[in-house]
Amino acid sequence: MRRDVHEYSARLIWDGNNGNGTSTYAGYGRQYRVLIGGKPAIEGTADPMFKGDASKHNPEDLFLAAISGCHMLSYLALCAREGVNVLAYEDDLRGTLKFDGRGGGKFEEVVLHPTVTITEDSDRKLAIALHEKAHELCFIAASCSVPIRNEPVVESRAAEPSV
Repeated sequence: MRRDVHEYSARLIWDGNNGNGTSTYAGYGRQYRVLIGGKPAIEGTADPMFKGDASKHNPEDLFLAAISGCHMLSYLALCAREGVNVLAYEDDLRGTLKFDGRGGGKFEEVVLHPTVTITEDSDRKLAIALHEKAHELCFIAASCSVPIRNEPVVESRAAEPSV
């Protein structure tokens, strides 16, 4: 097995046949499941504007979550390696989807707004700079054609004593 290649696999199953298949646009369900070996199933649907169930994740939600999650994991790994002690991390991200008038469209931009809390003795400038490096190393961001911006906020506080 090559060490420079890693394969991923999943199975998607459409659960929306309400008895008549896709005989009409309004007549079929948009729900589906994504099965990945040994993990809980992800139940998905279309966005509500496309007759999906608002209580379930849609591909657009999952796209944004994948970008943010990959960025965070890359960032935390860099911080650990560079001596920046992160105590908390939250991201309020946004994505702008533009329709093309032909029934399709694409995301025009994704903006990550991570708020990172580091220990007082950590290097704040380095903590901010590592966001750009994390973006460069993120597998998901590197696979996207959409522009992805980072607008990080870095705060600091005293580390909590070990118990």
